[in-house]
Amino acid sequence: MTDDLDRLRAALKSHPAPDGAAKAEALRRAMENFDRHQGSAQAPRPNQDRPARAGVLKGVREMMSRLTTRPALAATASVVAIGVAITVYPELRRSVSAPSPVATATGEAQTGEARARQSFPEVGRDAGTASPLESTAPAIAAAPTPKAAPEADALADMPIAAAPPAPRKEAAEAITAQTGIMTEEAFRSAPSGDVAGYVLPEAETVLAPAPLTEAYPEADPNPLKVTAEEPVSTFSIDTDTASYAVLRSSLTNGYLPPAEAVRVEEMVNYFPYAYPAPDEGDAPFRAAVTLFETPWNAETRLLRIGLQGELPATDDRPPLDLVFLIDTSGSMDDPKKLPLLKQSLALMLGELRPEDRIAIVTYAGSAGLVLEPTDAADRATILAALDRLGAGGSTAGAEGLRLAYRTAESMAGEGRIGRILLATDGDFNVGIHDPEALKDFIAQKRESGTYLSVLGFGRGNLDDATMQALAQNGNGTAAYIDTLAEAQKVLVDQLSGALFPIADDVKIQIEFNPAAVAEYRLIGYETRALAREDFNNDRVDAGEIGAGHQVTALYEITPVGSKARLTDPLRYAEPQLAGDAAELGFLKLRYKVPGTATSRLIETPIPATPAEADPDARFAAAIAGMGQLLSGPKYLGQWGWDDAITLANGARGGDPYGYRAEAVQLMRLAQSLAR
Repeated sequence: MTDDLDRLRAALKSHPAPDGAAKAEALRRAMENFDRHQGSAQAPRPNQDRPARAGVLKGVREMMSRLTTRPALAATASVVAIGVAITVYPELRRSVSAPSPVATATGEAQTGEARARQSFPEVGRDAGTASPLESTAPAIAAAPTPKAAPEADALADMPIAAAPPAPRKEAAEAITAQTGIMTEEAFRSAPSGDVAGYVLPEAETVLAPAPLTEAYPEADPNPLKVTAEEPVSTFSIDTDTASYAVLRSSLTNGYLPPAEAVRVEEMVNYFPYAYPAPDEGDAPFRAAVTLFETPWNAETRLLRIGLQGELPATDDRPPLDLVFLIDTSGSMDDPKKLPLLKQSLALMLGELRPEDRIAIVTYAGSAGLVLEPTDAADRATILAALDRLGAGGSTAGAEGLRLAYRTAESMAGEGRIGRILLATDGDFNVGIHDPEALKDFIAQKRESGTYLSVLGFGRGNLDDATMQALAQNGNGTAAYIDTLAEAQKVLVDQLSGALFPIADDVKIQIEFNPAAVAEYRLIGYETRALAREDFNNDRVDAGEIGAGHQVTALYEITPVGSKARLTDPLRYAEPQLAGDAAELGFLKLRYKVPGTATSRLIETPIPATPAEADPDARFAAAIAGMGQLLSGPKYLGQWGWDDAITLANGARGGDPYGYRAEAVQLMRLAQSLAR
């Protein structure tokens, strides 16, 4: 590199003095490119509030910002020198010999120009877009400029092709070393947890955020239980779906989700199933039990428990007082956050009745009421308030929560339902930010009858742990919205279930029969586990079922005498009482009618005879298998992605909205990314 620079320096000194008019024209063109790159004449915003910008330009900016130490000045000078060489290249080609070739990662020789083009393959792709090399124009404008500029003008307007392709891995490492920007190949070959950046050569494609910027609930997978030792399993039902949308966001952006982000029960419950509705006058939901062969182990069985909530007539529902609690902090300044949030909330307005009322509370550096309680019929006023929202500042989440609850309390009236809908990326960095403290605060407030649901937006600093804590303790649901189509599903198609509960504190307890079941494990629901004694304790909070909602739970069962048993019988165990092997177990459910303090009990035996799995059962099993493949396939044996894809594809059924077809495509993406 020193020899190249010496030769370049000598060539510049020996070149004739620049023509004044040519120099002025070059400076004008450089400043036009610089202004076009800036995009605005306004002063830049503070760094903490400036939106992230994908593509090569951001990578160059980050690279240059790191070159501030004394040892790095040589590298900075090298970048400028390469830009000078490209600017005067046509004239130098006639007056001096080319620099000595430098070996690349492929072992091939390349000039400084070719190396620069390999580092920035997008240069010249669009004549209307300033390139990283053009952005150095102000720094090099004062350099001597040759009198004859036609060739230089032609080069400035000419599309520059990328250098000949090198072997993918070596080329990826070379580009990353030169620019600090992750290529797709470098991303895929990097150790897990070491990647954060942008993909080349496809601009605007955002890669995985650094894992430490996102937080997920910590819970070990449910272990295998020996029936003779622990015959009872107890958990709270869950109708959240956030995990499936988060992993979809990861896969469609080209990376596998972190294992802790995968909650199998939320994946399974994302999809609708054809469960029988409850009869009129019975409990507000109905339980359906199915036993069928496990797809990944012919020697075990899957037990599916499905709950179907009733769907009261829309005209019968009470009027709604809804408070939108909207995060407008600086972290929300992203197209997938606040702008998508506004569009999503606007979608649901058409589902509300004229007598419903809406208020809007925002929080950033401080909380504020930006829309007084307004009738849903006044759509223009509500939309105008949403449109005025902008992002900036820190996140005073706790203050926003307090104001939202005060607003909901001021709207309360006889026969009305109060709900708070929190829309955020989960970044609570001011006020109460500890999930345990938040849980205590929300638990106190839910006693007033105002429930809290959470909508997550965007990636990068998604605090899924906090969102789960808020929703579970606010008697609400948690969903993640990554597209407007997902907003349609959550806020339009499933709005009644999200806002109008038909059963509170719903708990499930199964006593397995040791005469029929040797071992069992609950697939998912790790964050919803309850102690055995919690089932009868009405003071212990549990999940809610909304109008028309469904809940699905899956157990893997090892029958007595099966070759699939993983544990040995204890030599000195107490002899077990012989039960009726015709019963697999006994199912009990507890729930409260909303607004009451005493639970009701439902009981039903579980037959031990397996049945032929219907398409819904097979598809639910495929999704459960997908979740285990993503989070830890400990119990799947040799069953893999090909098996999951085949099973899901054959159980798609009618699929009127394409949800199941999308799941198959996500499996195919996951299979490719896992290789």
